[in-house]
Amino acid sequence: MELLSATPPAWVRLASQRFDEVLVDHAHCEKKAAAQALSMVAAFPDVPGLARAMARLAREEAGHLAQVLQLLEKRGLRLGRDPGDPYAQALQKHVRQPAKERLLDRLLVSALIELRSRERLELLSKNLQEPELRTFYARLSTAEAGHGALFWKLAQKASPAEAPSRGAELAAAEARLIAELPLRAAIHCAELPRKLLR
Repeated sequence: MELLSATPPAWVRLASQRFDEVLVDHAHCEKKAAAQALSMVAAFPDVPGLARAMARLAREEAGHLAQVLQLLEKRGLRLGRDPGDPYAQALQKHVRQPAKERLLDRLLVSALIELRSRERLELLSKNLQEPELRTFYARLSTAEAGHGALFWKLAQKASPAEAPSRGAELAAAEARLIAELPLRAAIHCAELPRKLLR
């Protein structure tokens, strides 16, 4: 599974200039990634192998959260309340409700979110000034790539016949979303035009 659009260079400039905001948003993203993995266990407890894979993923995401929180503290920043992530919320609106379709769509949406995160963390690793941060984000980018691949593998296992075509549909929806979102200093753009929330 691949992203169909690239993050614009303007995001890299904005994220570099307002990195503290990005870092706070990143912590919230890691928190939600761990929670999302555990919610998959609760929603689909009978899918063979899924609970174990999601438990491992939740543990890894929680570890990343702890590392980002440590960076926040070193920089004198506070986590604060989560303002929400309209990018992820808009993608979740594409999830169909019948159980088998819901499983496939949740796996595919999660794969896309992880792949977009990987792309943006890699951009940070190549453009931030501090060597420590560049190394940190390079390592996390590699981890996100693995998470995206895991969700794609699970989607193919859940629905071998439909996963490729449905994955392409959702990737196209994600690309349209990225094209319409205003830029913001966040891992995922978070100010969504009202028409996309309908």
